[in-house]
Amino acid sequence: MKLSQIGELSLLKEIRQRFHVRSKDIIVGIGDDTAVISPQNKNLLITTDMMVEGVHFDLGFVTPYQLGFKLVSVNVSDIYAMGGRPRHLLLDIAVNKNTDEAVINRFFDGAQEAMRLYGVSLVGGDLSSSKKGMVVSATLIGYAESPVKRSGARSGDRLYVTGNLGDSACGLELLKRIKKPVSLENSERLTLNSKLSEWGLSWNVVEPLLRRHLMPEARSPKQFARYATSMIDLSDGLFIDLSRLCDESNVGARIYIEWIPVSCQMRKASSALGLDIFKLATSGGEDYELLFTAPADKKINAICIGEVTKSDRVIVDKSGREMAFLPEGYQHFGVQR
Repeated sequence: MKLSQIGELSLLKEIRQRFHVRSKDIIVGIGDDTAVISPQNKNLLITTDMMVEGVHFDLGFVTPYQLGFKLVSVNVSDIYAMGGRPRHLLLDIAVNKNTDEAVINRFFDGAQEAMRLYGVSLVGGDLSSSKKGMVVSATLIGYAESPVKRSGARSGDRLYVTGNLGDSACGLELLKRIKKPVSLENSERLTLNSKLSEWGLSWNVVEPLLRRHLMPEARSPKQFARYATSMIDLSDGLFIDLSRLCDESNVGARIYIEWIPVSCQMRKASSALGLDIFKLATSGGEDYELLFTAPADKKINAICIGEVTKSDRVIVDKSGREMAFLPEGYQHFGVQR
């Protein structure tokens, strides 16, 4: 059977079953945002992410600088999703031998800027040639005193997100229409003004949306991690990532459509471009906000979007009508629900 027929979720389940045996020092293995290893009584967090040209990025839409920054950020987001602190980074790069050196230098510039932002140090990596497109990968090591897993949610907990949803997906749609990389510098405004005016938009509206997609900043859980009962980062979309959290915790969820936070910029841009704001916010992906649960009696500095239930998974519309939600969002190998 082809991977396109199996789908990512089924393949992940098969991998978990096949490789279920693990050594005593592995506290959390396959199934969470990171592995948790405890050498000498310290909780070590390890995560890795790969980006393949033509699958995860297109150099016709993204600059090498933005790619380097984003690669570090998405790995930091996984460490944060476990309530951890990112520390040490390894970078792997495969690129065609005819690639201009400036491309690699700008990639390193972006990665270095992100490492400064998060307090991460580069400790190694690997270089290789590629006959086709560019492939980059990062492995990030962090630490956590009490790792927050996906499996701790309990019925009655509140559901929270750390910020607006759908901005990144809307930024991607803008890039598809702009049809070229956008540097995000103020000078870019001059070259885009005529095109933006055709859509009834301005640079002040589109710039934060483009930035959210091209150079996302991971959200630190420092202020609430001690209260979180479960957590996941929103990389593939609210519905699919919430479904993963519910699966691991064996619970359901009720979310309220009016409580889902969206930015005024996303509202304006989606309206101008004829995009479905609800779909962008719930299934767009690459928000890299944190979705977490916490007891109802705790005061949390985040945005409540609903509550954990025993089994039902529903979204409540403005009139109070409940509708089941499906795990819709980005999946590799082409299976979308």
